[in-house]
Amino acid sequence: MKYQSQDQDGRPWSPYLAGALVGVLAILSAYATTVWMGKTNYLGASTTFVRAAGLIEQQVAAEHVAENVYFTKEKVRVDWQFLFVVGILIGAFLASRLDGSFRLEGVPPIWRDRFGDSVVRRAIGAFGGGVVAMFGARLADGCPSGHGLSGMMQLSVSAFVALAMFFGAGVAVAAFIYRRNKP
Repeated sequence: MKYQSQDQDGRPWSPYLAGALVGVLAILSAYATTVWMGKTNYLGASTTFVRAAGLIEQQVAAEHVAENVYFTKEKVRVDWQFLFVVGILIGAFLASRLDGSFRLEGVPPIWRDRFGDSVVRRAIGAFGGGVVAMFGARLADGCPSGHGLSGMMQLSVSAFVALAMFFGAGVAVAAFIYRRNKP
């Protein structure tokens, strides 16, 4: 079974065009933040989730946030990266509406084929995967987009290594999770 995004004409999206557009976005974001903020900031998303958690917790226990080094280090606020993540959500929604691929589904077909129709099982899997991914991103002090895309823009050796590890681990985990049991 194929699971591939398609444009309005039914053709698959070009990964080369999408990659080139992400590269242009990364360059423009580095340039814009340098011009407007006086400091170069690169694409990344994981810090936004820390800031969102801090903003939510401020509503309940403001003194805890003020005393917590983890939150004060990241300066709990809505900034350009926060709006970038909001823009990702809005852009993904608009793109799926425009290409006709938008649909509400509790369980994606690839998950259903392997694990069944349980929405609860899918939610637990998605939440668990998110926890592991966020733990790794915070442990590494950045997410794959920060280390991979932005590091690659700077030709950082550690970014090449990190990206190879991200892809290698992703392929290994996907192969393990979605392996087919032969009769």
